[in-house]
Amino acid sequence: MSFFKLTIRDVPLENQTVLVRADYNVPLNKKGEIDDDLRIRASLPTLQYLLDHGCKVVVMSHLGRPEGKDKAFSLEPIGERLSELLKKPVTFVDDCIGDKVAHAVKKALPGSVTLLQNLRYYKEEEADDHAFAKKIATATGARYFVQDGFGVVHRAHASTHAITLCIPSVSGLLLEREYVTITGAMHSPKRPLVAVTGGAKIGDKIDIIEQFVEKADKIIIGGAMANTFLKYKGFDMGASMLETDENAELDRIYQAAHKKRDDSVDEFIILPTDLAVAEEISPESKRRNVQLGQIGPKDIALDIGDNTIENIIKQIADAKTVIWNGTLGYAELPEFAHGSARLALALASHPNVTSIIGGGDTADFVLKWDGEGGKSFTHISTGGGASLELMAGDKLPGIESLLDARK
Repeated sequence: MSFFKLTIRDVPLENQTVLVRADYNVPLNKKGEIDDDLRIRASLPTLQYLLDHGCKVVVMSHLGRPEGKDKAFSLEPIGERLSELLKKPVTFVDDCIGDKVAHAVKKALPGSVTLLQNLRYYKEEEADDHAFAKKIATATGARYFVQDGFGVVHRAHASTHAITLCIPSVSGLLLEREYVTITGAMHSPKRPLVAVTGGAKIGDKIDIIEQFVEKADKIIIGGAMANTFLKYKGFDMGASMLETDENAELDRIYQAAHKKRDDSVDEFIILPTDLAVAEEISPESKRRNVQLGQIGPKDIALDIGDNTIENIIKQIADAKTVIWNGTLGYAELPEFAHGSARLALALASHPNVTSIIGGGDTADFVLKWDGEGGKSFTHISTGGGASLELMAGDKLPGIESLLDARK
């Protein structure tokens, strides 16, 4: 798949001041330290390209959902980690608009990096406020705006949409790679294409499941989402988390599946045949494997079962492309991360498969499992909601508002 927007390769950037929207909304631990720096590392190719072209680089991002100017959500620690990764100083400015920013950028030299304070310290950011975007543009004096925060392009915010009305706007290398990789896997995958979908809520993923029914060769359902599918199929799920208002959506999914694979729908949409259960969600809870039909009234399904794990590994053995979005169990607890860990191992051990990992909880899990920064997989997306919406075929405002590539 080719990209339909201009990128940093397509415009004369030499010695220009360039404003970059990165997504540094990284997870922090209880001490306020960075727990996973994937999104910071993912921004490096774009930043290095700009630095190699003598640009004065100004980076903006958000972090969390602060109520006002809460220091717990300051981007200053992000700047320290970015400096370590780039192996050069990063100047941090404790604001994203105004004279403080203007003075810092004016003093900065070509080939320098300046990081602005959390955009969400201002409510105007999420309101897509044009006047706020104009203040950012004026303070930075940027000649070009580069959108490289894939994790935020599904939202029309001041730093994803309004800013593009103020400065000529192009894509960074990360955004281009995310778009090309994900849309390529959805529209022209190496086959067989196996889609693995987990997580909690069907409602969040109904559009993507419908896309998979149309495009995938097999769909594997796990996580709490599988509980709702199994309840729909008539199984008693005990005290398991499930949704009771999704029958109309499931009717639609299965009707579409019957049109595609009328004689073998249950071999196309693959559900667990056994589950790992416990009577409470606790680090002390022990994994107990039960077959469908044997779930007790107090049992909570917290992972796919041992037989189902083996079946999933078998199903992806011949796959050429696997798209995985949503953990297969309550993976925060090691006892109930078996299914997700075995799937991660199978993908990492499968040299001929293109493995695309959706963002959010799935990315967090495989990065902790991998221990090598995600190198065991073809692509780990930096965007949770953005990757879901792109897979579902939705238009993303932060991409649509960039300058079009020449046809």
